[in-house]
Amino acid sequence: MAMITIRVSDAEKDWLQYMADFHGLTLSDLVKKYSMAQLEDEYDLQTAEIAHKRFVESGEQTVSMRKIMKEFGGLD
Repeated sequence: MAMITIRVSDAEKDWLQYMADFHGLTLSDLVKKYSMAQLEDEYDLQTAEIAHKRFVESGEQTVSMRKIMKEFGGLD
C-alpha cells in the first residue's frame, strides 16, 4: 500500500484528530474519506461541464418532458 505524507500545523492536526474521533475513524481514514469524496464531486462537476459544453456545441435541442409524455402516453 502506498503512503502519502501531508504537513499540517499542530492546531490543524489537533482539529483533524478531534474530527476523526467524532466520526469514529482513524485520522488516516478521515482524511482519505473526505478528500476522496470532495475530489469525486469535483470530477463529476468537471465531467458534467464538459458534457454540457459538447451538447451546446453540437446544436442539439432538448425536448420537454411534457412533449415526451404526450407522445408516449401519460399526460393529456
